[in-house]
Amino acid sequence: MENYIRKMSGKKYLARLAENPTVIIPTGACEVYGPQLPMGTDLLVAQKIAEIIADKTGAVIAPTIEAGESSALQAFPCTFPMPRKILEDYLEFLVSKLIKDGVKNFIFITGHAGNVDTVSYIIKKHLDDGIKACQIDWWRFTQSNCGEIFDYKGPMAHGHASECGTSVMMYLYPELVDHDEITCVKNIPNNYPDVLQYSHFTEKTPNGSIGDSTVATIEKGKAIVEACVDRIMDYLKNAF
Repeated sequence: MENYIRKMSGKKYLARLAENPTVIIPTGACEVYGPQLPMGTDLLVAQKIAEIIADKTGAVIAPTIEAGESSALQAFPCTFPMPRKILEDYLEFLVSKLIKDGVKNFIFITGHAGNVDTVSYIIKKHLDDGIKACQIDWWRFTQSNCGEIFDYKGPMAHGHASECGTSVMMYLYPELVDHDEITCVKNIPNNYPDVLQYSHFTEKTPNGSIGDSTVATIEKGKAIVEACVDRIMDYLKNAF
């Protein structure tokens, strides 16, 4: 069964919403993601997880946009740092349109940390419209639900394009991982985690990767995805 709204006729789209007024909205980014992973990793993963959840729930998947709020990585010339206002305006339009069409339940699969606050703002803004909504901050979600899978903890496992991200991509999109470019970039310890700090990402990494991607495997990626999907489904069935 087709779940992407953009691949449905208008008649089929409205019929699906009448059966199940639930929509999944994936968001991501287009930014440097280490030398071994594609720039669209965040969105590619969010879309694939959205497809898996849609197959299990009967929800439809909304049209999305290719870029995200990537100002933290804008020092790299291959990053597309879309202004936050564009993301906010797009999500406002999209959610408002979907509510008008009869959507009652929103599941956001957020594959990029820079989008999380904007998604939360849009959700809270529309709660008075009688909707239910949740957000899966994907890469933070993996930290909470897959700790026993990794060789490392903290940034060495969950840093940008490191053990976690590379493993997930090896499983979901093996053809897009450049194994010749897999590296280890040690995380610089932060002695003041209680202070909000700001710096160019290029000061932390020469290639857009932080952590050890050399220990990434397809098997880890499969275990990560399955554990997280099980947790998402548990929430949707019992608490959403």
